[in-house]
Amino acid sequence: MVFEESGLKGQVVQFSILEHIMNNHGIVRAGQWDYERITYDYKFEDMTNGDVYYLRFPCIVAEGEIERPYAKIELGDPYLGKHYYPHGVEYDEEFPKNIVDHCIQTINLVAEEIK
Repeated sequence: MVFEESGLKGQVVQFSILEHIMNNHGIVRAGQWDYERITYDYKFEDMTNGDVYYLRFPCIVAEGEIERPYAKIELGDPYLGKHYYPHGVEYDEEFPKNIVDHCIQTINLVAEEIK
């Protein structure tokens, strides 16, 4: 599920500021990066049935290199996926309303800080 109405696609942010904003919302970069691309993840765990979902914020480098504080990072549209062990994450799913609502709320908070 892609959140095309997020207003984040095309926004360019300084790397150090983006890291701060994402960390403030529990969204982590972890090992999801190379010197040209980053994916920030927010992990949801449904305690009632054990399902795991990831809200992902894809980014590319517009200028500089990842981990350089003044690098410019361009955001894409966030998307939601469901993890299936051991196969991976599927994005073309029917997602629970409470998960989608929480994603929208998180996206709106991030977008507000970025603007």
